[in-house]
Order: sequence, then structure tokens, then C-alpha cells
Amino acid sequence: MGQLCWLPLLAPLLLLRPPGVQSAGPIRAFVVPHSHMDVGWVYTVQESMRAYAANVYTSVVEELARGQQRRFIAVEQEFFRLWWDGVASDQQKYQVRQLLEEGRLEFVIGGQVMHDEAVTHLDDQILQLTEGHGFLYETFGIRPQFSWHVDPFGASATTPTLFALAGFNAHLGSRIDYDLKAAMQEARGLQFVWRGSPSLSERQEIFTHIMDQYSYCTPSHIPFSNRSGFYWNGVAVFPKPPQDGVYPNMSEPVTPANINLYAEALVANVKQRAAWFRTPHVLWPWGCDKQFFNASVQFANMDPLLDHINSHAAELGVSVQYATLGDYFRALHALNVTWRVRDHHDFLPYSTEPFQAWTGFYTSRSSLKGLARRASALLYAGESMFTRYLWPAPRGHLDPTWALQQLQQLRWAVSEVQHHDAITGTESPKVRDMYATHLASGMLGMRKLMASIVLDELQPQAPMAASSDAGPAGHFASVYNPLAWTVTTIVTLTVGFPGVRVTDEAGHPVPSQIQNSTETPSAYDLLILTTIPGLSYRHYNIRPTAGAQEGTQEPAATVASTLQFGRRLRRRTSHAGRYLVPVANDCYIVLLDQDTNLMHSIWERQSNRTVRVTQEFLEYHVNGDVKQGPISDNYLFTPGKAAVPAWEAVEMEIVAGQLVTEIRQYFYSFRAVVDTWSDEEMNCSGVCMLAAFACAVSRWLGAKFRAGRETHRPWGPQSTCSSMIRADVRNMTAQNYTYAIRSRLTHVPQGHDGELLCHRIEQEYQAGPLELNREAVLRTSTNLNSQQVIYSDNNGYQMQRRPYVSYVNNSIARNYYPMVQSAFMEDGKSRLVLLSERAHGISSQGNGQVEVMLHRRLWNNFDWDLGYNLTLNDTSVVHPVLWLLLGSWSLTTALRQRSALALQHRPVVLFGDLAGTAPKLPGPQQQEAVTLPPNLHLQILSIPGWRYSSNHTEHSQNLRKGHRGEAQADLRRVLLRLYHLYEVGEDPVLSQPVTVNLEAVLQALGSVVAVEERSLTGTWDLSMLHRWSWRTGPGRHRGDTTSPSRPPGGPIITVHPKEIRTFFIHFQQQ
Repeated sequence: MGQLCWLPLLAPLLLLRPPGVQSAGPIRAFVVPHSHMDVGWVYTVQESMRAYAANVYTSVVEELARGQQRRFIAVEQEFFRLWWDGVASDQQKYQVRQLLEEGRLEFVIGGQVMHDEAVTHLDDQILQLTEGHGFLYETFGIRPQFSWHVDPFGASATTPTLFALAGFNAHLGSRIDYDLKAAMQEARGLQFVWRGSPSLSERQEIFTHIMDQYSYCTPSHIPFSNRSGFYWNGVAVFPKPPQDGVYPNMSEPVTPANINLYAEALVANVKQRAAWFRTPHVLWPWGCDKQFFNASVQFANMDPLLDHINSHAAELGVSVQYATLGDYFRALHALNVTWRVRDHHDFLPYSTEPFQAWTGFYTSRSSLKGLARRASALLYAGESMFTRYLWPAPRGHLDPTWALQQLQQLRWAVSEVQHHDAITGTESPKVRDMYATHLASGMLGMRKLMASIVLDELQPQAPMAASSDAGPAGHFASVYNPLAWTVTTIVTLTVGFPGVRVTDEAGHPVPSQIQNSTETPSAYDLLILTTIPGLSYRHYNIRPTAGAQEGTQEPAATVASTLQFGRRLRRRTSHAGRYLVPVANDCYIVLLDQDTNLMHSIWERQSNRTVRVTQEFLEYHVNGDVKQGPISDNYLFTPGKAAVPAWEAVEMEIVAGQLVTEIRQYFYSFRAVVDTWSDEEMNCSGVCMLAAFACAVSRWLGAKFRAGRETHRPWGPQSTCSSMIRADVRNMTAQNYTYAIRSRLTHVPQGHDGELLCHRIEQEYQAGPLELNREAVLRTSTNLNSQQVIYSDNNGYQMQRRPYVSYVNNSIARNYYPMVQSAFMEDGKSRLVLLSERAHGISSQGNGQVEVMLHRRLWNNFDWDLGYNLTLNDTSVVHPVLWLLLGSWSLTTALRQRSALALQHRPVVLFGDLAGTAPKLPGPQQQEAVTLPPNLHLQILSIPGWRYSSNHTEHSQNLRKGHRGEAQADLRRVLLRLYHLYEVGEDPVLSQPVTVNLEAVLQALGSVVAVEERSLTGTWDLSMLHRWSWRTGPGRHRGDTTSPSRPPGGPIITVHPKEIRTFFIHFQQQ
């Protein structure tokens, strides 16, 4: 539809458009000097520090000290902290403190990085903000109050809530869809009050400024010169600065001969921008990527230019001044204008032109996306594990300083990879390797910390195996549940023996299953059913059984049996659906079509409804030659036409066990090697193959299956075949498959609360290596009447409705959206939920369809991509995981959030070898559990180790006295953050406010003596935080606070829907 599609959104903008206010006086331009410093992207952090980043801070600090009128804003903390710790002199550090105190240097955002908004998880956004804010507050006593989110590729509706909770007074963004930005410029609607959460609404709103079409860079074109304008220091040079100080593309210096021309160019641009905003105050960003590495030449040229404009302000109609972002927003706030309100809708997806939809990065570098989330989950578990180790009293000899170093290393790595050119997959290969190395190193340190904690608890009861040619006598596994609920789940280990006995802390046998490993042919997968209370451990002994003698009384893991099905061709027309293979647990029956080896349908017990569900892999074939048309790259997804099937045949096997049944489907992309059975052979041979399997489940199915089977029989016509199982292996070869699905249903034994475990179909996929210029998707097609509407999440926090929109051009790509943690589609009866452990692109290209992009491999000849090595020639094989939930709205609403967290934060398993004697493991209740209500999530339980006082006055006095870096890490202060999972009205019970007594919840850690409520990142005492209010109507006036009123601090708190509340907890010393 082009711009027509935005007309419904423009109506309120046009109605609110005021008469031109610029006539009230001269335009006031706020020139904001800045440097956009990507933490990665094309060059590694160390390469950037050497080439330009260190020089930015060195030269800016020097130049600000030389001119009282000069200003500068600093954004990402990673570069600044490296400069502060490794480059800055004592004199420079003193100057920084002075500049901050005078307000001439300002930190905006203040996080470690400028995080992406589309594919990052809320938990990781909070982490990277907390990392940066903690450093700034500890070092300078300052707390950022404004955001500068100028480069993320689209804007999430989680962002206004996040920044409001962090204490920001205003938010600035830039990249939104070109159509919408043009329309908002025309309507002067680029500034508004954004209420990102429908449940929190005005309680956590924030004033938002969207940059105009020039974005965060100074306009480079000046009519009187063939050089770019206002970039007097030129362009940064890698790998190190030029010795002669001459950089490429340095702007023409300001001289008496050209100062009028420069002034005319700047004033003309200011006036153009003023026409797009409602007030005479214009934000004029001065800078761009990698700028101000020579601040001397920058200010030496801009100083006289601004002086010249101000001396002619009356005739030019414009006055100019250096400003921080805070200077601009304070002036804007003082005008007391009434602003329109934007609701909870996001600005995704993002396009810059009709054929430039930035939706490819939702999936780019899937392996890095998965690694980043696994690292985040490991950090989450390690934080609470260490906190539980120290409180109520340390139980071993672990050095807390070393432990904090391991935590800090992984906090830094996880924060770093949230950068908008990191987890997005839009970086060069060497930068990807840098991120991966930092994550892997941090994860190794965290594993060492976890192992030390567990060994402190187990020693000397569980001796490690001595070196021996005979190998270990067995294994022990310590399993830690990082969630604050009791979790029943399956943990999978790899062992080297086919007969296994698993016992718990009391020596009792544990339900378990052994089967051939899918990863290592010579090994076995051991599946153990475990139930673990919140923030607690279970410990298991795993030993080979004495033998497989008949009649042995030794309890052992049950052995799964494998049924193989011959390869089936993809048929354009077939007799699909004649022979259905059922795989069932207490919640679902998955019916598999023996004619195709594909999923056919799913029967859901509670609703007694069968939904047609089929899954297949398809590929978008994309162009790589810019001469032939639009291309796909790291950022862009530009399919020329619809996706096509990426397979020609499917092979299937069912691994059936008492505890778990797995369905393994292998998709082959060639025709030569396929099963050649005729239809006549299928009628008999298929039934023969199924006979024994059918007998094994038929008694359980009975009426349950018949009640939900609609018109399909569970298997084919009656046959005289006996219960023999035979797998036809004719024409099978060792050819590799490109795609695979491994689906798992768990049979939860009686006596175990397996509601979440039963109500999910766990799927792991394999995709790759792909052919060049292919984008691989998993398409799930159903008979749900979804009206081609899907819902996907913003950062794991809230859901967005995504109706299909028909555009004039590029409709496929522009209807892709990010799925960070969950998505679903529904009709009036049922909902199909997808839960993910990493970010993906997701779309509905047809009614009842949802497709998830799993992998991309691209190359193109666009000079810019080639020059920066951004062609995404990703030859990896990826293994993403999705969990499927099917059921009524009420059932899936109740289970979706907790199931998503169960996927994200699966129990951590620490696996070791045993010596010959059986150890005496600690009892299962040795540590008291930490348990929250089902609608409340423990977002973090951590010992940050900050060295500052919680009392702001005391901390400020300590800084003024020079008491910096002397204090020890505070191990007594525990950071607690709680998050209500539900929206208002989403569930009749779970959406209610929940009241908890923190003393009771945390009694396992000791006696709570003080509870301090803090801002999101911990730097504000919430009772002292008074954010600006922006007028949105007659009832709201400037000066009103938007911070919710709270009763005096105490252990009993009430958390309302979608609230995130942060506390410092102090325990009584033992």
C-alpha cells in the first residue's frame, strides 16, 4: 500500500497539528556533539580503540576543558571504561569529573552498549544497562536521565517501559519505517508521549523524540564544496591513525571566505528540520560514526561558525548553541506543550526503501544468537547459585573475589553481545569471532565457578575418579534449577554404557531411559526425569548395571526401541492421510502420516479437538547480483518470489520409550535415493511395520483417541500381519540430509506434577549447510482460521498483534517480524504457541500458516557489503529449538509464560566421574527452596559486588572526599528483581496483583533485616526518583511525577500486572 497504509495512523497526528509556532520567535538550534561508536560491527573492540575510540575521549576531554561553551555526549560505556581503566591519566580523570559536575559532558543511555531492540531479550537489556549504570554511579555518582537510541533497526514497545523504569526523563530514537517517518514528519508527529505497556500505561510512560530523515548524522552535503560538510576531522583510518594527521575526506575548513556559505547551509538545514516539529527548538546532532577522534579540529571550525550565526541571528532567524541532550530536553520540557499519546504498538519491522526491509537480521548468524542466549541463561543460574552459596553462610572455601571476577567476565560478555551490530548478526566474521570468544571464555569461567560451588557442597562425599585405564566407575550429576518454582523436566546426558542405573540422594531409583545417541554413534543418551524445587539442587548417581541377565532385580533405565520408516517422496498429489501413526502422552496425540512421513495432525486432550498440523522446510532463493535487482544481506531480506520446498524425500524413525518418545524426521534434498515402495506394498508393509507399535499404545489410546480422531483411523486397514516390526532399508544410503526435526513427547509418571512437561511438544531442528543465497524457513500449516494474523513478542515482555499487510512491493519481507521468545496464532477455538530459545524472523504468508526463518547463507557483489565483509556467507549447521503448545486460549494463556521461562532457563547439569565407592550425596531438602507464585518470576537474584553506598548523600560525600576504589565489594547487598508475567485481563486468576512477603520467600537465605526498593538498574532509591511528567491533556501538568506512589518500605509487597520491581535486600549477618 505504500504510504496509504499509514493513513489510519495519521488521523490523530493531523488533528493535533497546531498552527506554526515558529513565528513566535527565532528558531533555537541545539547543536549536540557526539560520536557513534559501534562496539564491534566491522572492527573488533581493540581495533577500534587503537584506531579512533581512545582518541575520542582523550581529545574531547582536552577540548571541552578549553571552552566553557563546548559540550559533548558519551553513549556506550564499554569504550569509555576501557579508556578510563587503561588510557586516561590522573589529570584526564580529574577533568572528566569536573566536566560531569558542570554538565558539559553528559552520559546518555549509560549502558555498556546501545542494544538492539528487535532480537534482544528484556533480561539482557536490563543487564547491560545495569552494568553501565553501576559503573557510572560507583565512579561518578551520576545517573543517566536520557536515552540516545539512534541506531537500532526499528523500535520495540518494550523500550519506553525499560527506560522509564530506569529513571529516564525522555527517550530519543531514530530508525523507524521510511513510510511512517515521512508521514510523521509531514504531520509534525515525531514527538509524543509513549505508553509502551498496555498494563502499566501512564505509570511508566516516557516522552519520545524520533529523529527526522537525517537521523543522527550531520548532513554531509554542502552546496559550495565537493567535500562533505561539518566533518573537519575526516574519516577514521584503520588499523591506526595516520602519522601525518591527515585523514580522508576532511571537510573544507571554515575561513572568512566561506563562513557565510557554511552558515547558510547550516541555517537552511535547521529551518528545514524546524518545519517537521511543533516547537521552535531544533535538535541538530553534530557527528556520526567514528567522529571526534580529533576534537581540536572539530571545535576549532565549529566555534567561529556558531559565533557568526549568533551575531546574525536576527536576520537569519536562527540562534545556535552547543548542547547536551539534557539541555535540549530541559528546554523542550519548559515549554509545557501538550503532546499526543502513542499506545503500546511498536515500530517494527523497519524499512528504508520499498525493497529494503530490514527483517533478515532477525535470523542472521543464528548460531551467535543461540550462544548469546545460552550464555545469558548460564549467567542467570550462576548469579543465584553464588548468592545461595554465600547466604545464610558460606559452606566452603570458595574465594568470593575470584567468584565475582567470573561473574563479572560473563556479565560483560553478555552485555557486549546485545549491541545492535552483534546479536543482530550484522557484524563482520572477525567481530563475530570476538563476540563468540568473549562469551565462550565467560561461560568457561562460570562453569568453573559452578563446579567449585557444587564440589564444596559434595566433598568429601563424592570423590572424583582417579586416572585409570579402566575408566570411571560411573558418573554423578548435580542438577540446579535456577527458577523460583518447582520444575519437573527431563535432563539428557551422554554416557558410554548401554545399561544404566540412576539413583537419587537417598539411593532410590529414578525414572530414566537409555537410547542411542543422536550426536555420537558410539554413545548413548540418558534421559532422567527430575523434579527440583526452586533455586535448589538434585544430585544423582549414574552407574553401569551389572549386566542384562534375565530376572535381575537391579533397577535400571528403561531401553527405548527404534522403529524405522522408509524414505518417502514429496508427492504433488498423493493419498496422504490414509495411514496415520499415533504418538501419544497424557496431553497430546501426534498423528504422523505414513504416506509422507510428515506430521499430519495433533489431538489435544483438554479441548478434545484435532487440529491439522503439517511441517516442512522451504527456502527463499534470493538474488546476489546488484545488477539483477535488490539483494539480501546481513540486514535485508529481499525474496524475489515465494519460498519453495527444500526437500524431495523424508525418512522417519520413532524412538519409543516408557519415559519419552522421539520422532526423528530427516529431509533430503535429492531425488535419486528414495524409498521405491509401490502403493500396493504400502498397504501391507506399512501396517506390518506399525503392528507392534500399535499394540503397545492401543490399550492406552482406546476411547481417548476415538473421541478426538475426527474422520481418521489411527492406522490403516486390518491386516493379517503378525506383531512383527520390520523396517525396510532398501535403497538407503549414507547421504547427508540438510534438514531434520526431532520431536519429543514426555510420558509423565503418576506422582509427578508434569503439567508444563506434558503440555509441550519439544522440537529441535537441524538446518544447513545451505546452498549459497538461500534463506531457510520451517513452515507450519494448520486448519486454524487465523485470518493470517500472528502474535509475536517484544523482547520476551509483551505480545504484538501482527496482521498481514499487502504492500505494493516486497510484501513477503515486510510481513516478517522478530520472535525473541514466543509467538502464536489462533482461531475461535484453539491457539498454537511457539516458544523459542533464540531469536528468529517469523511471518504468516497464508491463513493458518506460520513460518519461522531458521538460517541464512548469502553472498552479493554490492561494493559496500564486500568492502566491510558483510555478505553473510554462513556455512554453519544450526540446531534451534522450538516448543509447541496447542490448546484452548485459557490453557495456553496459563502455560505460555512459564513454559517460555522453562525453555530459556532449563536446569544446569554439572556432570562428573565417580571413583569406585558410591558417594553419600546430600539430601534433597538440605537447602530450603525459594518459591514464588506462578505469575511472579524471579528476574534476578544476584550479588553485584558494587562498592558504593546505597545512601546517595553518603556516596556523594565519599566521592567528593576522594574515597574512590578503596571500599571492598559489598557481598552483603543482594539484588532482587521480581516481574509479574501477565497483562491486565489476560487471565482471570493469574492477571491479579500478587502480594508476597519477602521475608518468607527468602527465608532460605537468612533473616531479612532491610528491604530497599530501587530503580530498575539499582542506582536510584525509588522514593527519591521523581521523573518528569509531560502534559498530555488538561489533567496532567508539567512537574507532576510519573513515579507510582508506594507504601513505606517493608517486606510485604504487591506486584501488579507487568510490573518489574527491583530491591536491595540486606540479611542478618551470621
